[in-house]
Amino acid sequence: MAAGNTGESGKPALKILLCSPRGFCAGVVRAIDSVERALKLYGPPVYVRHEIVHNRYVVESLKAKGAVFVEELDEIPDTRAPVIFSAHGVAKAVPEAASRRNFFALDATCPLVTKVHREAEIHHRRGREIVLIGHKGHPEVVGTMGQLPDGAVTLIETLADAAAFTPRDPGNLAYVTQTTLSIDDTAEIVALLKRRFPAMVAPHKEDICYATTNRQEAVKRVAPLVDAVIVVGAPNSSNSQRLKEVAERSGCPHAALVQRAADIDWSTFGSIGSLGITAGASAPEVLVEEIIDAFAQRYAVTVETVSAAEEDVFFPLPRALRENAAAEPLPP
Repeated sequence: MAAGNTGESGKPALKILLCSPRGFCAGVVRAIDSVERALKLYGPPVYVRHEIVHNRYVVESLKAKGAVFVEELDEIPDTRAPVIFSAHGVAKAVPEAASRRNFFALDATCPLVTKVHREAEIHHRRGREIVLIGHKGHPEVVGTMGQLPDGAVTLIETLADAAAFTPRDPGNLAYVTQTTLSIDDTAEIVALLKRRFPAMVAPHKEDICYATTNRQEAVKRVAPLVDAVIVVGAPNSSNSQRLKEVAERSGCPHAALVQRAADIDWSTFGSIGSLGITAGASAPEVLVEEIIDAFAQRYAVTVETVSAAEEDVFFPLPRALRENAAAEPLPP
């Protein structure tokens, strides 16, 4: 599939297969809209604990509008301004600390992450030992483990972890997962755990979210058909990293995670005739368009969309930010 044909422009021909769905999911839209709505209702500053979503372009755009991003609440001065928790979710200690300081706290946690939190709490109340499949240090994992007392949740990242895990009571186990994992990797870990512990209780409904599933499925369809795949996304975005891995495993010779068009290493894309493009769930469509435009400056580009699913999921804003809250004053 190497480039060889040229268009009327004299540029080499390049066929782009655009994965669909791609980019923003409903949880990301809700989180970004929460910050923008708070800025509109209450004016700057609006404080945000951690990046609202893992995308530099989004974060910088919100900073320009008056959002102030911090990693911990102790970086925020005493204030009546809104304090928003990111889409990844937070440990219970965070809203408790916000309450002690009388912050006007708004929770932009993705509802599908909140679902995992509630599942873990229910299992704990029923006396089960909980396994969390996820990546150590990721904010979502920190938040999920922080719903329960220390020691209540065991983190498993790999097949080796699953093989070495020794529960207190093999007959009284349950598992939950991070929402942005590789579907295939997670299935392998779960299968091993179930072989070892047949009584282990599964989630009522799959924890890996619909958006992660759909974006990975679209990449699986495109990757075997192209010379290279670009995933538009940030290095600290779990779902974006998983898309790159899925492309590689699905037969694509070269996959790259790229934040902006300026980050493209053109030496690795010099002789391609076909290219797949997708975007992580926190990457805006404007960055996809920017990258297509960058290729169009060097190639005679044709674009075709490959669709794996239709998405119509919508999550309402936190109650304090909905339209009927427009006239409400900041709490005392």
